[in-house]
Amino acid sequence: MDHIKLADLLLPSIDKTPEYYINLYPKRTLNPNSMVTRYAPSPTGFQHLGGVFAALISERIAHQSEGIFYFRVEDTDKKREVVGAIEDSINTLRNFGIYFDEGVVDSNNEKGSYGPYKQSDRMNIYHTFIKDLIKKGLAYPCFCTEEALDTTRKIQVELKINTGYHGKWAIHRNANFNEISDELSKGKPFVIRLKSPGDPNKRVVCNDLIKGTISMPENDQDIVIMKTNGLPTYHFAHAVDDYLMRTTHVIRGEEWLSSLPIHLQLFEILGCTPPNYAHIPTIMKMDGTSKRKLSKRKDPEIRVDFYKSEGYPFICVTEYLMNLVNSNFEDWRSAHSSEPYTDFNITLENMSKSGALFDILKLNDVSKNIIAAMNCNTVYKLYLAFAKEYDTTIATLLMENEDYAKKIFNIERENEKPRKDFVKWLDVKEHIEYFFDDLYKNSISNSYNFPNHIPLEEVKRILVSYVDIYNHCDDKNAWFLNLKELSAKLGYAKDAKTYKKNPKLYKGQVSDVATVIRVALTNRTKTQDLYEVMQVMGENRVVERLSQRFI
Repeated sequence: MDHIKLADLLLPSIDKTPEYYINLYPKRTLNPNSMVTRYAPSPTGFQHLGGVFAALISERIAHQSEGIFYFRVEDTDKKREVVGAIEDSINTLRNFGIYFDEGVVDSNNEKGSYGPYKQSDRMNIYHTFIKDLIKKGLAYPCFCTEEALDTTRKIQVELKINTGYHGKWAIHRNANFNEISDELSKGKPFVIRLKSPGDPNKRVVCNDLIKGTISMPENDQDIVIMKTNGLPTYHFAHAVDDYLMRTTHVIRGEEWLSSLPIHLQLFEILGCTPPNYAHIPTIMKMDGTSKRKLSKRKDPEIRVDFYKSEGYPFICVTEYLMNLVNSNFEDWRSAHSSEPYTDFNITLENMSKSGALFDILKLNDVSKNIIAAMNCNTVYKLYLAFAKEYDTTIATLLMENEDYAKKIFNIERENEKPRKDFVKWLDVKEHIEYFFDDLYKNSISNSYNFPNHIPLEEVKRILVSYVDIYNHCDDKNAWFLNLKELSAKLGYAKDAKTYKKNPKLYKGQVSDVATVIRVALTNRTKTQDLYEVMQVMGENRVVERLSQRFI
């Protein structure tokens, strides 16, 4: 058959050759060990944790090797495209501190010299490569209807043979030019299929950078490379794009592992070296005593918006994911507490081959450590941004009392071991609301939380006595010394050791007196350091609260 004539008949408007685009997108001028990676989501939904995980790994191995990380949008499935999904992907990457060097900036703009970076804008490129394959007799049109293909599949199932379009079941594979022309003249829709040279009795061997050596049967399916609407399939488009954009490493989920023989075959037929592949393990979670894949339906933690609404700083989630990438990151972080996580070099070979286990408690530990290391200005800024969206009442108070709020956030923060009250921004309000008079009054509207073992008459006696000796100018040592002296006068032991020796001699100990003062000021039995709380509240507020009528 005259393949050139067939190619011109099927794709008459294509007048360029693959060499044109190969020359248009030359090999990148990079160091020999520099890697070129990409994140290439389909805008058919919003981002999830698995996508962020893959993007983080791709960005890290590119930038730690002084290479290029680019953002490509695989938008050939127009029927399922979700409005706003592209911007959601870009914003998600930015929020998690994952920055790309090239790619789609928003729905209408992009940057870089290897674009377009949206597959829907690359139709002529795909058609050029498809036409070249037709010319070489490596691709052909197929006119089978969905009904016909389904009938074939049912027969194959009954015969217990591999289903699909292959061997004798590929009925249009050897059609001649006249037969094809006749079908076209009838206006029949067609797809273009790759004429697979594969033999399922042979094996294709590949070195996966995470899983090691993989051996799988060769692909013998004549896969579709162009759909009836002229759009390429994912398999074909990604191979052409990775070739022309000079991708060196493809980081993707292990659900794509079964497609590897198809993709390696495509690169071979296109006459180019395939990229290195690394199939990352699925993020799992414990369900009882067994592991299972994180579910979009069951598990809110797979959704990116979960971390935003709960108030986890994105940097905390990013650092937690670094732990899932390489378990030795935790030891590195302990030894390099002040350095950015980007100073840690990940290694694909050290990734878990089975499955990364997501642990919300571990994330909480990471998060509270990172928040504890922030200065008060950073905490104020980040918490205010969260509160503006999720709690406008506290946001207003923060803005109206900025200096006061920063002092609150600085309590026990500039210590060698800063306090770790805040796991996420959603937790903050309960730890600081008593500093603000209106919220404090709301909390005492029902009752005070004074210890049950201390009678209210004794509570009043303690507070009246303490107001008389309180001096806001005392340093911490003098403050505590005065508190102990007052406790002794009121019949309380000055310390726990003394009390334990002869508990019957005392009403309690100094901690009981401190608790009464703490509750009067905060309506909480546990708070940050009481002395620092009182210093931040200021003398007038402290005296006013201690002097209220409690009974």
